[in-house]
Amino acid sequence: MVHRQEATVTRTPSFALESPLADDLALLFQRHTADMQADTPPESIHMMPREDLVSPDIDFFVLRQDGAAVGMAALKRLDPTHGELKAMHVLAEARGSGLSRLMLDRLIDHARRVGLSRLSLETGAQPSFAAARALYSRGGFAECPPFGSYRLDPNSVFMTRTL
Repeated sequence: MVHRQEATVTRTPSFALESPLADDLALLFQRHTADMQADTPPESIHMMPREDLVSPDIDFFVLRQDGAAVGMAALKRLDPTHGELKAMHVLAEARGSGLSRLMLDRLIDHARRVGLSRLSLETGAQPSFAAARALYSRGGFAECPPFGSYRLDPNSVFMTRTL
């Protein structure tokens, strides 16, 4: 009797431009909203409504594993050389396997390809955002003053990097 071993196929996650209004992204947006509202006062939440992510100034990406949406992120152009990372989120059950870093690296590459020379972001100052701040720091971002229309906020950390 011959036994055959099943080959384990490891698929590279896809990261592509998509519409933020796609039906199968509802869970990502629900979880992202819940995380933002968990310990951040409403006046300090700078999350964009899903519908507002449909804009000529915003490139919206979805990270998929085996076809399932497990992450999302947006790149908003503030001016011809400066962009802002928005709506970065990976589902909790998909965290810990390097997907957030993969997504950040691909966003940085995309920003370079579209001619940006600076990327900035706003994230939470609360302990629940510590992993995000560490990810951005490892990705070359450093704390900076508020940018764009942001103002000083004890619940916000502003970060930037040159490309």
